[in-house]
Amino acid sequence: MGRNVRSDDMESFDRPGKRTRPRTKDRPDYSKLPTARVITIDRGRYRCQLDDDVLVSATKARQLGRKGAIVGDIVRLDGDVSGEEGTLARICAVEVRRTVLRRTADDNDPFERPIVANADQIMIVTALADPPPRVGMIDRIMVAAYDAGVKPILCLTKADLASPDELIAAYEPLDVPVVVTSPGSDLAPVRELLAGHVTVFVGHSGVGKSTLVNALIPGVNRSTGVVNDVTGRGRHTSTSAIALELPDEDGWVIDTPGVRSFGLSHVTPESVLASFGDLSAFTDQCPRGCQHGTNDPECGLDSAVARGDLAPERLDSYRRMWQAGRLKDWEL
Repeated sequence: MGRNVRSDDMESFDRPGKRTRPRTKDRPDYSKLPTARVITIDRGRYRCQLDDDVLVSATKARQLGRKGAIVGDIVRLDGDVSGEEGTLARICAVEVRRTVLRRTADDNDPFERPIVANADQIMIVTALADPPPRVGMIDRIMVAAYDAGVKPILCLTKADLASPDELIAAYEPLDVPVVVTSPGSDLAPVRELLAGHVTVFVGHSGVGKSTLVNALIPGVNRSTGVVNDVTGRGRHTSTSAIALELPDEDGWVIDTPGVRSFGLSHVTPESVLASFGDLSAFTDQCPRGCQHGTNDPECGLDSAVARGDLAPERLDSYRRMWQAGRLKDWEL
């Protein structure tokens, strides 16, 4: 004969309670934790520099997500921040970023890849020869810089091999600062542009980025490489981004690996045009959907040129740059 099941026996069939803490609206307060700058990332370990120049190795808190911190970020650290060998801190929070430089794998890739945080300048390093300059790539990096709200600078290297005059003339209408270097040349003009800023160096492999960094920061010993005689392309020598403090100057340089492509699927004409105050002022009367290109009828920029309010050379330079940013043949 079966046993009668009492009501208190039924209670044993309930689902076990979750072993979690009661929910609370209170969030951890990390504002008292020390801040540091992420200077490089290697296999899940973050190298961070505290305000007193102590270098600390850290992991990242799980709640920050896989891409929660990038080079250039200012972060809050918990745990052991002594910097002694074998110690490990933890990144608990990332401070609000002033800027983020992004690119996509190609122009059909919907996913943005943040490269560097908190830079206010980007130095586009381009060799005048060996490898030859690629204006399309320069323009695409410039588009990404304007989109991020980062000031572009053009640095032309290897001036002992070719004249810089043509490239200087091409970018003069855009008011982009241009510096020219050659082996052993005086780098005072470069240092003057870098002082007081966080500047990310971007460019093709083999153009001399790491050579320039080694000259600016003696003893850093960034790897340098040579250019392939057949393809005209450089070999990737710097394999990860790294932030380096400039000696005797209030400023940082972030050296990045050489790039062969710069996808811009995340960029819109409006975000780039916003960086050109003198151009955007003439677009109020543009028809709906105007892309401000040469084939857009009744574009306000063309009307401004016709009235003499806008220099045609500046408009031509802007359109050339933006057209390069829209090319689907993105490996230039």
